[in-house]
Amino acid sequence: MSSPYDMAVLGAGPAGMAAATLAAQHGARVVLLEESEAPGGQVHRAAPPGYTMPQDADRRAGDALRSALTASGAEQRMGVRIWGVGGGPLVQSGAAPVPFRLDGLSAGGQPFDLAARSLLLCTGTQERIIPFPGWTLPGVIGLAAATILLKAQGVLPGRRVVVAGAGPLLYAVAAKLLAHGAEVAAVVDLATPGEWLRALPALAARPDLLARGAAWRAQLVLKGVTVHHAARITDAEGDDVLRAVSVQSLAGGPTVRIEADALCIGHGLVPATEATRAFRAAHHYQPGMGGWVPVLDADFRSSVAALFVAGDGAGLRGAAAAPASGRIAALAALRDLGLLSEDAHRAARAPHAAAFARAARAGGAMARMMALRPELVAAIPPDTMICRCEGVTRAAIEAALDEGALTMNQLKQFTRCGMGPCQGRLCGEAAAELLARRVGGREAAGFATGRLPLRPVPMDALLGDFDYADIPVPAAAPI
Repeated sequence: MSSPYDMAVLGAGPAGMAAATLAAQHGARVVLLEESEAPGGQVHRAAPPGYTMPQDADRRAGDALRSALTASGAEQRMGVRIWGVGGGPLVQSGAAPVPFRLDGLSAGGQPFDLAARSLLLCTGTQERIIPFPGWTLPGVIGLAAATILLKAQGVLPGRRVVVAGAGPLLYAVAAKLLAHGAEVAAVVDLATPGEWLRALPALAARPDLLARGAAWRAQLVLKGVTVHHAARITDAEGDDVLRAVSVQSLAGGPTVRIEADALCIGHGLVPATEATRAFRAAHHYQPGMGGWVPVLDADFRSSVAALFVAGDGAGLRGAAAAPASGRIAALAALRDLGLLSEDAHRAARAPHAAAFARAARAGGAMARMMALRPELVAAIPPDTMICRCEGVTRAAIEAALDEGALTMNQLKQFTRCGMGPCQGRLCGEAAAELLARRVGGREAAGFATGRLPLRPVPMDALLGDFDYADIPVPAAAPI
């Protein structure tokens, strides 16, 4: 293993880009690691090489962050998959401290490892989709997936599309679909108009975001798109592809059938905490911030020494707040490493703290709009698939609970729910909420213990070239 970096930043969204840039500007030896081919994250996603995409506010902001990152001299490793974390806090108490260790695969599939004196996790979020009949049909995709298709290459998920779920991403996706020539058959919003009105005072702190949201709504009105408020998708129908969806008011009553060849749906976002759980950092359940989030101080330090978390992985506050949180965390890490004096830290931190407070107020309001709605989980029919990787239905989960499963780890053992390639990223929220209904809440249900690998990894990447001839045969011993 090579000599340790001062700081490793995992995730090159707005928080990671800003953090790596600032740390490098202060002279730290920094490495930024990212699964995508280019830095940017979901909001500031860069177009693939050879593609020219229209400029908008998100792309311009992303380009500015990318330019500053390149100029800073921070080392960028894009297209890599980090599957292992270790070292640092995982050393036995009382032993000499060692750097963090990260194991990964390069863009070409070659294994590598590196060490760092501090680790900043900017791993963002994952989508929450609460299952319903037909949710696994081809043509049903997440709102974030639709965003990637539209932003990265201008690809439509379908020609006649229903957009459903919660939060501002609903209207952003619907507006982009219209701009790219799709027909938006309907928008199905879990929120009531009253809930949106109550969020307005917080959004007033970011008039640019408020104006953007108003523009999205205006586009829908101009195109005559029907918006169903306080409503949900009850089922998606089709044979080998999606044909139609049914919509029902949250208050009940008759359903409305809408023909469509694509459904873009998302019931909010969940902070990605695989790595902090693997480090056994302290977490607490904050539904208004997306669910389970690491316990952090004002400088985004976790309960694990030298481990920081910034961006939406620290709790949902939105892309506008992410760069400031990354810079605050980077400054604190530099101070802890002795690369920044107390006075210099204090002076450098102040403007970023003010920027974070302004942006977080609006982002927090949107996060609360995307909080999990337990009534969606309660409405899942017994034969609906919860864990698509392992084929586990709600009925199977309820049977396991009847047999005595009391924690998420026990539920995994009883049913294999969350043991497939997605490692519970898709099914975990619904399964945990079903468990919480039995044991008295999400805190009591807990979460599945973080385990390696963090991402699926080919076995040969772990073992290398291997044959039976490589196995040492011990010398024969007398019986």
